[in-house]
Amino acid sequence: MSSHTIKNPQHSSPPKQRSRFGRLLGELWFQVVLGAVLGIAVGFLLPSVAKQLTHLSDWFIALVKMIVIPVVFCVVSLGIASMDSLRKAGRIGVKALGYFIVLSLVSMLIGLVVANVFQPGAGMNIDPSKLDASKVPAAASKGFDGLAFVNSIIPESLFGALTGHTIIAALMVSIVFGAALNVSGESGAFITKGIQALSTVIFKIVGWVMRLAPIGTFGALAAVVANYGTQSLQQLGILVLLFTGTCIVYVLVVLGAIARACGMNIFTVMRYFKAELLIALSTCSSEAVLPQLIKKLENLGVGKSTVGIVIPAGFSFNLDGSAVYLTMASVFLAQAVGMDLSWEQQLVMVGVMMLTSKGTAGIAGGAFIVLASTLSSVGGIPLAALALIVGIDRLLNEGRVFINVLGNAMAAVVIGKWEKDFDPEQAREVLRASGKKKELDVKAPEAETANAH
Repeated sequence: MSSHTIKNPQHSSPPKQRSRFGRLLGELWFQVVLGAVLGIAVGFLLPSVAKQLTHLSDWFIALVKMIVIPVVFCVVSLGIASMDSLRKAGRIGVKALGYFIVLSLVSMLIGLVVANVFQPGAGMNIDPSKLDASKVPAAASKGFDGLAFVNSIIPESLFGALTGHTIIAALMVSIVFGAALNVSGESGAFITKGIQALSTVIFKIVGWVMRLAPIGTFGALAAVVANYGTQSLQQLGILVLLFTGTCIVYVLVVLGAIARACGMNIFTVMRYFKAELLIALSTCSSEAVLPQLIKKLENLGVGKSTVGIVIPAGFSFNLDGSAVYLTMASVFLAQAVGMDLSWEQQLVMVGVMMLTSKGTAGIAGGAFIVLASTLSSVGGIPLAALALIVGIDRLLNEGRVFINVLGNAMAAVVIGKWEKDFDPEQAREVLRASGKKKELDVKAPEAETANAH
């Protein structure tokens, strides 16, 4: 017996002697970076091959979307079912909605001010009649339809929302189901335990799907470089650089101030969520990281009930990066076609966007369609002007998605702190640990134990 106890540590020691590069190679965020670098290289060197690789990204996003609705259902319904009272769920929802409205308004005003100060479209003198409006997606020609938006929230059947692809409808069903479980007492306890077991299985699938993220990243960036190269940057470089710069300032100033108010450093937070941010950047899909984001926020010390309500709702109603883009792009298009929008017109446009930006949540390229819907609703700026930016929308989407993901992570922390449902001490320990060693893998605690040895 004693000989076995002496031998076991010796036998288990060789696997721990991996090189630094070997350990990095096992990290998801590093694999994503590697996929991105290889994708860019293939896009430049083999453009004809790279154009076909977009399917890799499409398949990865499709796999993630396959699992997003079940994740939302499990997290939201369990979060509400486990609360002491439904009053707490309502309180969290109201606080989150208030926070979302304020941040969306601030974001839109920032985009408005930047576009008016720097005037990226001034002097272009574009004749809208000479633009190729056929490049504008058909869905973009429709104005905002409030009735259709409400219809999209209410599913045809209770479980139909869980087999569909609309997060808003799934969110509503999950809230109703969780509330019913909460008031059902012992009768609903069996179902609650079943959903907890289902949640374990669902997150196991999420872990498998996320291992494919580097392949999705590789395909996405290879196709983008092959299709656009530097041509789009040469054509509308000022707008791309100005929007990118605004996104950087927004992260450092606005989200930095929010992080500081919560006792955290925005750079440390970004390091903790680096894998999720890199995947979102490369795939241009916020939904691609929703399941992993939920798990890592719970690990950070935000309460399960708060995360369960704030994150799914935030991915529909708190798209701050898209808000900056909407006002900046609108003013740019007006400047490009020689229109002089008054401040009154611009503020009316912001008011309309506060509504229209909630109407296409979960739709791929949703911000571009919202932009078109707003132009149709407000009038004045010709819809054909959208053809100017349709080619670089993919580039602008990078900054939008980055802020959307990071902004929603901070929203969960803010509401958690506000609700006293956030453990700052746990957050400090987790963030400190993520800076000292390899990124915490919230899905493999046994791996963490091995590393601790």
